[in-house]
Amino acid sequence: MALRSRPFRHLLQWLIVGSRGGVSRAQIIKAIREEPRNANQLATLLGVDYRTVRHHLDVLQKNGLLTSMGEQYGKMYFLSSELEENFEVFEEIWNEIGKRLKRKEKERVSE
Repeated sequence: MALRSRPFRHLLQWLIVGSRGGVSRAQIIKAIREEPRNANQLATLLGVDYRTVRHHLDVLQKNGLLTSMGEQYGKMYFLSSELEENFEVFEEIWNEIGKRLKRKEKERVSE
């Protein structure tokens, strides 16, 4: 891991692993990587309330993970160049979350 990406890794861990809405934020990032989308498209795709999606988009954009073009309902979101350049860091964190969620689900089912 490059020294330059360490603070970026910490930022991603804080926004995705260290906060309640982290899984939703990760799902938003994955969806936008597939193709740029607006908040309404994301809400429909992910089955999440529009206001919740807007909140997560604001957090991600404020922290430099997303950029946007356009205004109001037509505003489209894109991954920032820094996130694009360090996407493998995101994938490592996302894969680790997936493993944790599967373990928790197994524990819950076996109870």
